[in-house]
Amino acid sequence: MKQYEVGKRFLNSGYQINCRGRLINLEEPLVMGIINVTPDSFYEKSRVQALDSVLHRAEQIQEEGGVILDVGAYSSRPGADYISEEEEMSRLWPVLKAIRESWPDVLISLDTFRGRIAEKAVGDYGVDMINDISAGTLDETMFETIGKLNVPYILMHIQGTPDDMQKNPHYNDVTGEVILFLAKKVDQLRELGVSDIIIDPGFGFGKTIDHNYQLLRDLEQFKMFETPLLVGVSRKSMIYRFLGGNPEDALNGTSVLNTLALSQGANILRVHDVKEAVECVKLVSKTLK
Repeated sequence: MKQYEVGKRFLNSGYQINCRGRLINLEEPLVMGIINVTPDSFYEKSRVQALDSVLHRAEQIQEEGGVILDVGAYSSRPGADYISEEEEMSRLWPVLKAIRESWPDVLISLDTFRGRIAEKAVGDYGVDMINDISAGTLDETMFETIGKLNVPYILMHIQGTPDDMQKNPHYNDVTGEVILFLAKKVDQLRELGVSDIIIDPGFGFGKTIDHNYQLLRDLEQFKMFETPLLVGVSRKSMIYRFLGGNPEDALNGTSVLNTLALSQGANILRVHDVKEAVECVKLVSKTLK
């Protein structure tokens, strides 16, 4: 397995992603701010539905140093309500239109597992990348769609579906099995001509607390893919169920885990709290120089 020297790994990964013809440099990690256009996401304060609230949130993310806006209209928390493709579209289109009109050059990631929605979002609203929690397992058209769209694709591991993923997650070797799953998916995407793949181990998606912390300990192993690495642990149950409390109490724990992830080579942090994550990046960067 390829070995990485810590400071070099963090500061000089050399990764770039092509977003609508712009090369985005990941030598220093970027922060992705979450915009949940949903009534039922697990962290109540992250929910924004009124258009003016969405635009305020998008502006806040950018002012605090976030580079990517991750917009989602389908909650993936365990037991979340099913919504139809039409409902997801009705939530998304006004939001994407307003964001793109307000900030023509901002990087927009769309959190969806539906290929038809991904295609329309990229074609009609200038979405820059697709963030798929299912790695193509919830819509068999997704990989082929991404191959045609030529946009970066966030490939996330999940065991099961949002409905059942936390009922009894089981692995003999969680890190090895997640890596094998992702490796097979990467091969499929490469065969379809997808050049910009971002790996996400899927913290909280079909994993126990112990599974999540094992993945975090082994995070450096995911650099074997030689692709950018995204980590999303923001205010998740692996923090507040271990320490006690609820998502509202999990900001400090989030910062601690983000710092650990950065020290092991994370290139993108997906977060609710942008200012704090940007500070993590600055401090870890300063430490490793």
